[in-house]
Amino acid sequence: MSIYKTCKLATAPGSIGSLTAATLTGYIAVAGTSLALVLLLAPGSTRAENLMRAQWPDSLRDSDFLFEGAPDEALVELGRNLFFDPILSGNRNISCGTCHDPARGSGDGVALSIGEGGTGFGPERRTKDGITERIPRNAQALWNIGAKEYLSMFHDGRVEPDPAHTFQSGFWTPAREHLPQGLDNLLAAQAMFPVLSASEMAGQKGENPVATAVAEDRVTDAWDLLAARLQATPKYQDLARAAFPDLDAITMVAAANALAAFQSRAFRSDNSPFDAFLRGDLTALSEDARAGADLFYDKAKCAACHMGKLLTDHEFHAIAVPQIGPGKGHGEDKSLWRASGFARATEDEGRYRVSFDPTDLFAFRTPSLRNVTLTGPWGHDGVFADLEMMVRHHLDSVASLEAYDADATELPVIDQFIEQTGNGSSLIFRPVNPKRRTAFDLRDTWVQKSDALRGRIAQANTLAPVTLSDREVARIMAFLEALTDPSAKDRSDLIPRSVPSGLTPQPTPKLPDG
Repeated sequence: MSIYKTCKLATAPGSIGSLTAATLTGYIAVAGTSLALVLLLAPGSTRAENLMRAQWPDSLRDSDFLFEGAPDEALVELGRNLFFDPILSGNRNISCGTCHDPARGSGDGVALSIGEGGTGFGPERRTKDGITERIPRNAQALWNIGAKEYLSMFHDGRVEPDPAHTFQSGFWTPAREHLPQGLDNLLAAQAMFPVLSASEMAGQKGENPVATAVAEDRVTDAWDLLAARLQATPKYQDLARAAFPDLDAITMVAAANALAAFQSRAFRSDNSPFDAFLRGDLTALSEDARAGADLFYDKAKCAACHMGKLLTDHEFHAIAVPQIGPGKGHGEDKSLWRASGFARATEDEGRYRVSFDPTDLFAFRTPSLRNVTLTGPWGHDGVFADLEMMVRHHLDSVASLEAYDADATELPVIDQFIEQTGNGSSLIFRPVNPKRRTAFDLRDTWVQKSDALRGRIAQANTLAPVTLSDREVARIMAFLEALTDPSAKDRSDLIPRSVPSGLTPQPTPKLPDG
């Protein structure tokens, strides 16, 4: 029996005291009870059907979000300016919004981003001064990132709460004891780290003081240098005084708390057809979407990992997603070095490099499916350019891994790569020799093309095959489309016309028509 048929049963004459659809909807709204719990009252249901329905979540509420869904306006405004201002990057040339564009599903629409050293936005972004590598992982979507239920941040969960208070900050992070106290929440803790990445925002050693501090493991100095920039900008001082009346001068901790407040407000998204259905509108889902929901929560076993209000269990799973790009330098394999002369490991071992638990090899955090149709390319490395390809990968992940053609992957054109070399005691970054460029580019497809490295990913897979017809896949796609909030398709109005630093906001705000 499908969920929708159960809805009709529950509202039919003689069912549950002859409730009408309007009465049932009103009951749900007044009692605050999830649709799933009401449906459990339907007569004639099997235990399996009851368990399936019990997986349907409650609708999202203000209380599910940081700041109870209502962060202070002054705090949000400070965070909004910081999010789009390149002032927080080492070379003042990239912002958080460059790779998390509110007009591109809160990502940037490419598999692996061009970070620091690039120019332009989204698929049109190109290298300007040369870059050392593509960003190894896909820019994650930010929808509902301010929900309290998040247990970790980043694809590998390397920023987590630390209930034991091993470190005074209260968070377990790569900065360990160096992460300062005063961060309000997990999202604020996360905001401290992109600015430390040489490839993402900091730049290379010698280019600017922030990048040099990062390269020399002086992360506290790097944060202090960025805070000093804000303190030297009168408008940021004014914004900070409004947001933190008791603060003498803005700090990086204060900036991170403001960024969290802004993201929690700006990327909240809970007005999809699915949300309307959960709130009691039984007509909000199409026939195909309702059928897809039945498959999602039952036969297809999607809800084994994609559960709850955000459709994620926040856990880490190895599902044999093919790897493209430079990887994170994990593993001991030296085959690329031997073939190209470039000394670099290429694998991305995922959660294992955080937990060092062998069962976490090649495991990545389950992404939320909110607005999933807007957040491609999909996979931790953006390897699937089509959402249906990502869905079908789940049906037989190892077979999909083996069949994947790495050469067919669309990656942004890199006009110029630079490599680190040395001259005596001096560090030099210079363009990769054109004669060696072909060898350098091997890293983009090396892991997928290597039987041994691809085999490691396959061996770690934990996803059991599922058999679905083309029609059933189409219905699941209809359900995923119903998770799209229309307002999420373009939130470029979030981008300010100007930012306090006087730099150009990134991405560039849209100009009014005419």
